[in-house]
Amino acid sequence: MIESLPLFHRLSGRPVVVTGDGEAADAKRRLVERAGGRVVRDLAEGMAAGARIAFIAQEDEAAAQADVGRAREAGMLVNAPDRPALCDFTVPSILDRTPVLLAIGTGGASAGLAKQLRLRLEALLPQSLGVLASALLAARPALRARFPDAGERRRALDAALGQGGALDPLEDADAERVAEWLAHAPQAPRAPVEITLRSADPEDLTLREARLLGSADLIVHEAEVPPAILDRARADAARQLAGAGQQSFEMHRGLVVTLRFPAANRD
Repeated sequence: MIESLPLFHRLSGRPVVVTGDGEAADAKRRLVERAGGRVVRDLAEGMAAGARIAFIAQEDEAAAQADVGRAREAGMLVNAPDRPALCDFTVPSILDRTPVLLAIGTGGASAGLAKQLRLRLEALLPQSLGVLASALLAARPALRARFPDAGERRRALDAALGQGGALDPLEDADAERVAEWLAHAPQAPRAPVEITLRSADPEDLTLREARLLGSADLIVHEAEVPPAILDRARADAARQLAGAGQQSFEMHRGLVVTLRFPAANRD
């Protein structure tokens, strides 16, 4: 189970309260400005402007607690740097490949760990990742025309963007590469797939099995399959217990993946 829900909040032109002085407050103001938000230094002014987010960076503990309480009463979500008990949300370490953003959070456990993970990923993800995303956005009308069915469209993209695929995001890409792939993109297979699990540990899934699970439109599973395995599927993929409504999934238009345990592993 995840302890918080990651969200990307659009701030362009909107008021955001950042109170306090010093390095922590300055860092949050830079972050808000980088996201296009309008920094409001005074809490009362922010409340009047309709701000919905507040960074309370007061150095004085009592003043910080008082401002956090006032901001929450006004319906704001609050972040208080270095005071995790007062935070409604935490700020992740951000890897910028605009329009692609990767947010790495530790739930306030260690900002240093989040930073080091971001630095490792910086070396792995090419600068062209943003170019690829923009090219895919521009190609959306042509992609819909090539694959009118949403499930087929998703499976074609999954195949192209997978490891070693025509649009592998870890390889350099540009608009021409996207156009070339789209011109020759094959129809993605839709035959049902059955996966026999070796254990209840999701780390024991092979790369192919993990890819199929992440691409499935319907997951048919035995009752013994644990949530840790099912969580590897898309959140919007339908789920169904094996043996219930067989006809419904046999006629399903999307990719159906069945998860089973061998008899020896049921305990």
